[in-house]
Amino acid sequence: MKYTQLGRTGLKVSRLVLGTMNFGPQTDEADSHSIMDAALDAGINFFDTANVYGWGENKGRTEEIIGNWFAKGDGRRDRTVLATKVYGNMAADGDAWPNHDKLSALNIRRAVDASLKRLQTDYIDVYQFHHVDRRTPFEEIWQAIDTLVTQGKILYVGSSNFPGYKIAQANEIAARRGGTIGLVSEQCLYNLAERRAEMEVIPAAQEYGLGVIPWSPLHGGLLGGVIKKEVEGGRRAGGRAADSLANTTIRAQIQAYEDLLDKHGVEPGEAALAWLLTRPGVTGPIVGPRTAEQLDSALRAVELELSDELLTGLDEIFPGPGPSPEAFAW
Repeated sequence: MKYTQLGRTGLKVSRLVLGTMNFGPQTDEADSHSIMDAALDAGINFFDTANVYGWGENKGRTEEIIGNWFAKGDGRRDRTVLATKVYGNMAADGDAWPNHDKLSALNIRRAVDASLKRLQTDYIDVYQFHHVDRRTPFEEIWQAIDTLVTQGKILYVGSSNFPGYKIAQANEIAARRGGTIGLVSEQCLYNLAERRAEMEVIPAAQEYGLGVIPWSPLHGGLLGGVIKKEVEGGRRAGGRAADSLANTTIRAQIQAYEDLLDKHGVEPGEAALAWLLTRPGVTGPIVGPRTAEQLDSALRAVELELSDELLTGLDEIFPGPGPSPEAFAW
């Protein structure tokens, strides 16, 4: 496994991030534990979760599965850089009592303690804001965070799904307060087929020293060889990938992508991950395996070297917006 620093921090993390969103809803606890063991054995030390994972009436279940894994001991917690998130409504029926969601100081305090209990740990390495809270000022948010850092409950803070201007605002206010390190990472939607983050989010992250952690690196499976699987095994795409392939323009684009990779002898899903690892500012993409086989495929991507010819071909199929601000200024 290869490692890098998380943004401007001294924290060293793996170039792949283990996403746990499937643990509980799609992968049972025993298999989830096996995947985490395999990931740790392979050198993945950065695990990502959220308090709402498990979804619906099972919100919090994913954190519980991870906590039970930590409780097995054998250095699991000490070897893991643990990231979780706060913001979501934790009520099973979606009808949150006032102050039981978003980023008020009260909810942050409550949510941290609840996550620590489910995770069976006394600290969280990277505590992430899952979404922008337009009603809560960053002065209040940072005051709450400073208290939690002083208490030893969290070490670093990251954002998720933040626009560039909010990354700037958060860190400028942190700097004015003094003594607050501010955001150190941004978790955003970013992949070959969805490159809008290159316009503002990634430039802002680089300017303020945040590590970029892309989620949905295969764009809901669209970049994982869906057409090839459909032809060879009769396995039709589902969900967002199926909706996208119904568009003839997108289907032609994905066919060109798969044809290019077939020419170079590279598996589509591995190429999509390897491409992200070449992008400036990217710490590592989040991979959310449902099976051990999917984890093995992701691990191969770390060692995959993409030729200049292949990278050029990928840019031709999936052109990015171009440098900012030129891409939108003229």
